[in-house]
Amino acid sequence: MAHLDEQAGLPRGAMAALPLLLAPMVVGAAILVVHPGAATGLGALLASTVAVAWYLMGGAVALGHLTRGMAARRALRAIRGEVAAASDPVWLCDARGQVLFQNDAAQQQFDDLTGRPVLSLIARLRADAEGQLAELTARAMRHGNADLELAEGQVLSLSCLPDAPLQIWSWHRAGVQPDVFEAALALGEDAPADDFDAVPVALLRLAADGRICRANAAARQLLEGMLSGDDTGQNLAELLEGPGRPLAAWLADLSAGRATNGTEMLRLRHRDSRHGDMRDRHYQLSLARDPSDPARLIAVLTDASALKTLEAQFVQSQKMQAIGQLAGGIAHDFNNLLTAISGHCDLLMLKRDKGDPDYADLDQISQNANRAAALVGQLLAFSRKQTLKLQTLDLRDTLADLTHLLNRLVGERVGLTITYDPALRAIRADKRQLEQVIMNLVVNARDAMPSGGDITVRTESLHLAEAMTRDRVTLPKGDYVRIQVRDQGCGIAPDHLGKIFEPFFTTKRTGEGTGLGLSTAYGIVKQTGGFIFCDSVVDEGTTFSIYFPAHAHAPAVAAPAPRTAPRPAASLQTGPRATVLLVEDEAPVRAFAARALKLKGYDVLEAGSGEAALAVLQARQGPIDIFVTDVVMPGLDGPAWVREGRRLMPAAKVIFMSGYTEDIFVDGQVPVPDASFLAKPFTLTELTQMVEMQLARPAGGERLH
Repeated sequence: MAHLDEQAGLPRGAMAALPLLLAPMVVGAAILVVHPGAATGLGALLASTVAVAWYLMGGAVALGHLTRGMAARRALRAIRGEVAAASDPVWLCDARGQVLFQNDAAQQQFDDLTGRPVLSLIARLRADAEGQLAELTARAMRHGNADLELAEGQVLSLSCLPDAPLQIWSWHRAGVQPDVFEAALALGEDAPADDFDAVPVALLRLAADGRICRANAAARQLLEGMLSGDDTGQNLAELLEGPGRPLAAWLADLSAGRATNGTEMLRLRHRDSRHGDMRDRHYQLSLARDPSDPARLIAVLTDASALKTLEAQFVQSQKMQAIGQLAGGIAHDFNNLLTAISGHCDLLMLKRDKGDPDYADLDQISQNANRAAALVGQLLAFSRKQTLKLQTLDLRDTLADLTHLLNRLVGERVGLTITYDPALRAIRADKRQLEQVIMNLVVNARDAMPSGGDITVRTESLHLAEAMTRDRVTLPKGDYVRIQVRDQGCGIAPDHLGKIFEPFFTTKRTGEGTGLGLSTAYGIVKQTGGFIFCDSVVDEGTTFSIYFPAHAHAPAVAAPAPRTAPRPAASLQTGPRATVLLVEDEAPVRAFAARALKLKGYDVLEAGSGEAALAVLQARQGPIDIFVTDVVMPGLDGPAWVREGRRLMPAAKVIFMSGYTEDIFVDGQVPVPDASFLAKPFTLTELTQMVEMQLARPAGGERLH
């Protein structure tokens, strides 16, 4: 009975299921012998009889056909790519000889036979087509393959095995065995998946021109349905864009040995037609020759999208850092020029009263220098190198002081609403810079509503029980004060949201914006230790949210007057005599500062560098009361020479001058005890007052800033 199932026309092994189906019948009969008429026995006997009848009358046959069909489809997927890439005509048929697939060479030479029996092909070549087919099939079943010799040295070959779900027919020259016959050995119905498909790495087998001969399961999963049907005949260049040149050219060079770089970063083609994560997919492709066929290539495909995202973020951070360094350097040099301009202007104004015809011109020069200083302050705010005067602020008082100015800024067609949290916590910030941030956001909100609307400024205290992550930034858990500025304007397009804090980026028309407003706000907030985020929906509005760490309330400290406020007329009164060592590498600034201090009645010693200052100290016989020095200088910088100078003159007071704090002022702390800081550009009055207060301050007193 070993072949009873085949003789009955059933699939191999089908009779093995009969004992299982007959088991309930045996059990039911035994129950009836013990308990005649028992319902359980009758039920088991009836169910087993019906099951055996169904199985023998067609169930097993139908199941066998279904199983063979599934095996044929699996085998077709496994070999179809290699068949499509073959240069000779090849046909893939099921076990009954029905053509399931043919490659391009077969279609061009013999027309389309898909869905037709292979007998129609043999009928074109032999009169006794049925006899030839039966003979070929019998020989192939015994030996694995069989040939039918044709005219002009051509051969029609059949490769199949008794358990194989596919027949492979090939037209080729005599003595040449097609490569696809090797794949037929692995197409047994019960054969396990080959190593190529089992490897958990995405692998592609490519022809020299880039056609995909085969893709394993990991590659199909990685490409997420981008491979057509059964990944046959599709070119890799249709899916991915090459490394700066046509992908096919790169593959051809690798196949011919003209290229040595076998790894490239490729990106997905037609990204605009993709959705979700597939829009920004990048893949790293590593190629090597196929050890089983030197004419083909094996490709290892790796998803490099996360790597490309990190690379883009790193490049962006480098670009922003470079721009920040450039802005800080320009601001430092420009502050020196502004100090000299405004300082010499003050010296001229000292010699004239307000009735002098030249006084108005000098006042205009002074005011424009102040405006230039404010612009430089924006650059420093963006580069986070400005000198902040931090103090504990109550936002309710700050916004109350700003309300009148903000109402004037928004105009009559835009409404402004400011709301406060009754339990609002205090924050630590620079009052003048915080006002600048709020004004910038309100002005942007006004410009987004040319037809009018409402702007809401809301302040509230909140507690984060867990760290909050958004926009690649993590806010630690704790207490915060949030300021929200919301408008009902045109909104910001999604592709612009990631660029709004970049310097000189603006969505306004040419001449309507500098692109520094939001970058300045970003720099001020970050330097203060806060966070700023933007949420926007096109045609619905935009909301900017600023988070500052909350602080305990403290007595309010009067804020210094803004730099742009009208300055009092420069005046000097002779003070106590003292000796000042002035160290400044910029000659115009040094000349102005020396004249101002001499007019105040001080004895002034000048030096153009740190090394020169130390030489003056070593040659000096008498004491020096105060050092007034620039921070950034060629050679020894300000803190370096002052530390050496303090060893020679321990009692000398110190004032540092600079256009920005640079990195030597770690966490805002001056690196020399009891030293004070004077930010450039400064006026004649600011310089002399700072020197006078520093001389009068007792040792260990509060640092002036």
